[in-house]
Amino acid sequence: MIMFHVKHTPHILLINPWITDFAAYDFWIKPLGLLNMAGLLRENGFRVTLIDCLDLSIKTKTYGDGKFFKTKIEKPFSLKSIPRHYSQYGIPEEMLLKRLSFLEEPDLICVTSGMTFWYPGVFKLIEIIREFFKNVPIILGGIYATLCYEHAKKHSNVDIVFNGRGELEVLKLVSDLTNKELITYNSKLSIDNLPYPAFDLYPQLNYACIASSKGCPFRCIYCASPFLSKGFVRRDPLKVVEEIEHWTTRYGVSDIAFYDDALLVEPSKHFIPIMKEVMERGIHCNFHTPNAIHIREIDEEVAEILFRSGFKTVRLGFESSIETTQIEMGGKANNQEFQRAVKNLKRAGYSKEEIGV
Repeated sequence: MIMFHVKHTPHILLINPWITDFAAYDFWIKPLGLLNMAGLLRENGFRVTLIDCLDLSIKTKTYGDGKFFKTKIEKPFSLKSIPRHYSQYGIPEEMLLKRLSFLEEPDLICVTSGMTFWYPGVFKLIEIIREFFKNVPIILGGIYATLCYEHAKKHSNVDIVFNGRGELEVLKLVSDLTNKELITYNSKLSIDNLPYPAFDLYPQLNYACIASSKGCPFRCIYCASPFLSKGFVRRDPLKVVEEIEHWTTRYGVSDIAFYDDALLVEPSKHFIPIMKEVMERGIHCNFHTPNAIHIREIDEEVAEILFRSGFKTVRLGFESSIETTQIEMGGKANNQEFQRAVKNLKRAGYSKEEIGV
């Protein structure tokens, strides 16, 4: 492992790379893990700078979602046969270069990664920051780095590929690398005691994202959640409401996306108390479920609470209507449950155009 001595307060640069794909849209996409990391670093006395290469929308819609700025680029060799334009989504390269040129040289650079097939944008970013900061160590983490660890080690040209499952592990690694003693580190720190993600690092905040839980109790055969999170743990409902109130009152945020993989599981213990408290406190904002919600739990009460509390984007997780396929994939929902959920949502007040699947 690389070790170096830092005499001053360490400066950590956190970067979220571009998306490279045939299409991409800002469905409330923010690097929540990286922002959680920023909050922990600041709490422990590090200086933090954030560059989010996706923080540029050319057209923002009513609820804060919108189209990314995009730059047409050459397709990777394996995709040459596909008759569609391939683009890099996010800030123009010259904007990134300008931001880097004004930066004080960091002591350490942490790069996150999203979908595995977006790795060309990650590699290009790393190539650029290597040119700018030749002697600064780079850590690569995130979804791609975890799921494709060996590929990332071989091809990404970073010093360390991190494939752990939590921000606390990254925090300990950063502490070891910078030789800085941590103030609040505790390997058993509760999910309820973590600082809020550092959304305040954005110059303009159109929306915020919240995870009221980590992991998922289901084990669907197509899903990477069990590889990315250890077990399933939920926050105290009141702590979740306090965070919602924090972003809506202190920062004027009017749109919040839930990043949970299992927001509606056992709703009487978690989702219903959260949203009843939101309504009790008179918190008014628009909620969104880009990760999709479990169909089986949408009874009349849950549907009514979704509608009354302000969920504007309702996405149902329904992967197939073929019963044998449903069973093979984990048996999370069947056709009758799907029909019942849609019926309950429409009865609560949603139009068919407002329900996505």
